[in-house]
Amino acid sequence: MGLWLVDADVLARSRFVLSPLIETVAALGVLSDERPEPWQRPWLARHKAAYRTYLAGDPVARAWVGSVLRTRWMPDFVGMPPRPGEGDFAAELARLRATPPERALAEVVYACRGEVPEVLREAELADRIGDLLEWTWEQAVQPDWERRARVYQADVVSRISLLAREGWAAAVAGLLPQMRWLGDGRLRINESDRPDRDLAGAELVFVPSSARRGWVAWDLPERYAVIYPASGVLAAPTGAAAPAALGRLLGGTRAGLLARLEPPHSTSQLAAVTGLGIGTVGDHLRVLLDAGLVARRRSGASVLYYRTELGERLLGAGAGS
Repeated sequence: MGLWLVDADVLARSRFVLSPLIETVAALGVLSDERPEPWQRPWLARHKAAYRTYLAGDPVARAWVGSVLRTRWMPDFVGMPPRPGEGDFAAELARLRATPPERALAEVVYACRGEVPEVLREAELADRIGDLLEWTWEQAVQPDWERRARVYQADVVSRISLLAREGWAAAVAGLLPQMRWLGDGRLRINESDRPDRDLAGAELVFVPSSARRGWVAWDLPERYAVIYPASGVLAAPTGAAAPAALGRLLGGTRAGLLARLEPPHSTSQLAAVTGLGIGTVGDHLRVLLDAGLVARRRSGASVLYYRTELGERLLGAGAGS
């Protein structure tokens, strides 16, 4: 069993953070995924052709995607936990590029169980993979980073609230498929037969991302990270545009919120995907609730809003006008 031993001091210092570099690594995985999640497909459609063109012209990047990205082990130098004060992609990428060649190759050999394409053995891996990630950031992630950051901040707020109400067992449940808080300072990462890791004195961070599966990472001995998939609902704008006639009736903001409630959303999720304040979203939802156009139900720790039959009919009538 893969256990991290996490004492009270480590828990007290642990935090949720965002990382542009880790999000770029996750986005690269999405670009290479043959079975993307439904909410990822519009973004993927915009960038897939350019990504394939890039790979066609870079044999190192092509070998990396075809071998390393298909393993279950992310080389440490690529997905290292962000450091305090870095805060931007350039600083994180500079640290990645500074990885000694022997370390980068050793981690790739381990990830691939020794079956490493020759072109990767001969390359300056940190620089060449840095080039691939820099292209991915500039072309596919940076233009969308402001919205993604809002989305992930909403996810973080939700999980911190859950932590405050229900404790660590609830907060980490579902971050990774096999992750569980077992109590007594024991965090199960997975069910693999590996020696326990004692995190005493280290920093532990949790990083939301668009990754399908997530992973764990470390910068030994002082920093560990859990990179987890944020909610699919959060990862992209959803809902059809509100009909103009409905906007004139309800007001543009309320009509837009009503149109977005497929699938159901929480207040914080709506705030993230619209850029509105949580209080503003709550005020508009209250009006829609009082009018019978939306209803709400609890799902775990969240309250989700959804359209009623009346709301559906009104939205459909507006679309037909």
